Amino acid sequence: MARPVKFRKIKEMPIYDYFKPIGIPFIDLDKIELKLEELEAMRLKDVENLNQAECAEIMEVSRQTFQLIIDEARRKVADALTNGKAIKIEGGNYTLNMCTYQCKDCGEIYQIPYEQVIHNCPNCGSTHAECNNNSKFCDNKCFKLKETK
Repeated sequence: MARPVKFRKIKEMPIYDYFKPIGIPFIDLDKIELKLEELEAMRLKDVENLNQAECAEIMEVSRQTFQLIIDEARRKVADALTNGKAIKIEGGNYTLNMCTYQCKDCGEIYQIPYEQVIHNCPNCGSTHAECNNNSKFCDNKCFKLKETK
């Protein structure tokens, strides 16, 4: 039986998610899909200039997995730049590690990283909030963290 795919941690969703060569109508372009974890790998390694071990730790994957991710990302980008293809950034197996919380005082529902220790409601500032497990990325790590503190 194959192992389940582990979600790769990314910092944030990209602001820009499509790139294309100028002067060529979109309909005439071949397209390449760059996964969100592939973009994150390139950001960490090539923009932040971190070493492979640091990148793998941040993304919560092994060094080998990180290397496979970045190799595929660089191959796709090189293909798009060399052959005049559009790049669409979407999809993949990623998580922002966000939990959905609900304020007990005002009822506001909001998302914050599960690693964040203080859960202040953005609406009323209250610290009386609970993870309501409605986030598709919530894996109850927020509860596990609370139990160990």
